[in-house]
Formats: sequence, C-alpha cells, structure tokens
Amino acid sequence: MIPPKVFISYSHDSAAHKQWVLEFATTLRNRGIDAILDQWDLKPGDDLPEFMEQNLASSDYAVMICTKRYVSKANAGVGGVGYEKMIMTSSSLSKISDSKVIPIVRENGDPQVPTFLKTKRYIDFSKEEDIEFSLDELLRFLLNAPLYKKPEVGSNPFRPLAEAKPDRTSDGIRQLMIDLIKLYNNTGEENVMFVNLIRHSTMPRLMFDKYFDEAAKQGLVQKHLIYVKVTEKGRSYAEEHNIVGV
Repeated sequence: MIPPKVFISYSHDSAAHKQWVLEFATTLRNRGIDAILDQWDLKPGDDLPEFMEQNLASSDYAVMICTKRYVSKANAGVGGVGYEKMIMTSSSLSKISDSKVIPIVRENGDPQVPTFLKTKRYIDFSKEEDIEFSLDELLRFLLNAPLYKKPEVGSNPFRPLAEAKPDRTSDGIRQLMIDLIKLYNNTGEENVMFVNLIRHSTMPRLMFDKYFDEAAKQGLVQKHLIYVKVTEKGRSYAEEHNIVGV
C-alpha cells in the first residue's frame, strides 16, 4: 500500500501550537501517513505560495487544523492560511477534491471552522483525554480502514408472481397437505383413513372438500375406498413448500 499523502494546514498561533502540530504530524508519519508539514518541507528562501500550491495539488488529503486564529485568517483571506483557502476553493485543482478536505477542531468551546468548510463534518481534537479516539477516527479514514465494514446487499427474496409457487398460510391446498403429512407422521402408515383426515383437518368441512378435490385433481393425493395416500407428486410439493416430515 502506498502511504496516503496528507498536507497539513495550520496557523502559527504560538510556539506551543506549532509544537502540537509538529507532534501531530510526527504521529501521522509514524502510523503510515506521508504527512507534509512546513516545519519539515519548507526551507528558508523557498517560495511559500508555490510550496502550498504544489503540495496541495499533489496530496491525497488536506487536514486543516482549525483554531480561532486559523478561522479568522481563512475567512479574511489573510496570510498562508488565506492563500490555502483560495487554492482549495479553486477549480484548477484536479487531484484533490473538496471531499478530501478534513477539518479538525483543536480548541475547546464552540467548534469553529472556516466558512467554506461549514458544511463539512469535522473531527474533534479539542479534548486531550479523547485524542486517541479522534486520532483513530482520522487514521482509519486516511488509511481506508473503517472500524465497521458495510455489509454487501443481499439477494432479492422475492420472485415474479408468475414464477412464484403458492406459499401463503391461507392457501387451502397447502394447509390440506400439512394436515395430511402430520397425520401420516403420527400413524406411520403409508395410507391414512379418509375419515381421520377429516377429523384432524384444521379447515371447515366445506373448505376441506373443496381443497381435497383440487389436490386430487393436481395429483398430489390419491383416494382409494376409505384410504388416502400422498403421491410422489405430493411429496415433491411438500418438499418445495417446506412441509416438514416428508
């Protein structure tokens, strides 16, 4: 895996803040991120706008460390932060898109991000006790290693009506077959008495007669004198409709 290149944008608020940014960038590099930081990569005499433009254009992501001073400079278009804002909002960049800009909030209080980042979800680095959680969230995004993997979409459980076999609980033929199979399993006999099937049926007699005749027409059951048996076609029907015990 090629380490993602990440440009770090921040304002030089104080020596303490510059040190925090340096340690932050060092942590990113130690954990597999090719972090670009002016404290390493910008030498005396280098052209500042050129440094920003080239590195922003060649980076996979831009992490913007937002403080009150950073927000103020970005909104006013002042200094290096203002120039970076101008570049990020320009349509001339092709490699890094607006979706690759990640704001992180550094200071306590109301989260503050520049106006042009207002709609973006930020990562909160303002609480020292939660730094590792915030860092984990950022690294997982940069390294494309999400904590939870989105499951694949399952297959469609429905079939076109023309191809579907009746499988409703109200289907009289299916209910008749369920009653017959239960009786068949209880007796252990290949042939069951027709009168016993009537007694054990869960359907009213008129409904029973209707669906028994239909099942016989379809070749699912066969009646001989006082006995009834399940045909081979009836066994196949029972298997296809998940009627257990066949």
